[in-house]
Amino acid sequence: MANLSIKPLADRVLIEPLAAETTTSSGIIIPDTAKEKPQKGTVVAVGPGTKDEPLTVKVGDSVLYGKYAGTELKLEGNEYLMMRESDILAIV
Repeated sequence: MANLSIKPLADRVLIEPLAAETTTSSGIIIPDTAKEKPQKGTVVAVGPGTKDEPLTVKVGDSVLYGKYAGTELKLEGNEYLMMRESDILAIV
């Protein structure tokens, strides 16, 4: 994990998604147009939470999130997702 100069606000979390599968279990190469969007990633940065609800995830946690959750960002050449903690489904 890189040391980023970004600090999410309130209950937002910055996630680095896992790379999409490039081949099937039988060895067939999947083209870019048919790759599924990953739904698992690693928490890179967290906000301070809100007054009423502190955050339960922390940096380094592996999480599952919804297929269309978050906003895609490109920082320092890497792809990230910024989402609210409520969009995270589970800690793995």
